[in-house]
Amino acid sequence: MPRRPTALLLSALLCIPLAHAQTTKPGLWEISQKMGGNPEMDKAMAQMQQQMAGLSPAEKKMMQDMLAKQGMSMPAAGAGGGMAMKVCITPEMAAKQDMPVQTEGECTTTVTSRSANALKMNFVCKNPPSSGEGTYTFSGDTAYTMTMLMKGTHQGKPVNTTLDGQGKWLSASCGAVKPLK
Repeated sequence: MPRRPTALLLSALLCIPLAHAQTTKPGLWEISQKMGGNPEMDKAMAQMQQQMAGLSPAEKKMMQDMLAKQGMSMPAAGAGGGMAMKVCITPEMAAKQDMPVQTEGECTTTVTSRSANALKMNFVCKNPPSSGEGTYTFSGDTAYTMTMLMKGTHQGKPVNTTLDGQGKWLSASCGAVKPLK
């Protein structure tokens, strides 16, 4: 599997945090994302899903523990070949009306505009080098859709990838999923 597309894919998944509307319901959220627009990234996503499906129970446990430290649960195959993960938003996080800080990939996120039902943002990541811009459109405090354009390089060539996603509130209790850090 090519290392660079997978690294960019993982960086993108980890750099795209749960966005917050003017009010966000605290609790357990499911975030689904699907990448497209780049055949290499599509192939890397399919390979990553195959690898995750083939993990031994011990490897799955190690991956779950690593993600739990980040406040996420194990990604699962989503509809249409995308990825889905669960995250926990505490009442304090929801009250901040801000995006959680993500340290993976050394990413910086800037909100460029915000209204009652939309948020526009830009991000820049250092590892691997990438950048992008996105728009989140909210349906009240329990759901949103998102579109994003990400730019990076692979083998010295520019790579553009789209990311479409959605978030939906599942329950007030996060269960075993720890809050985002």
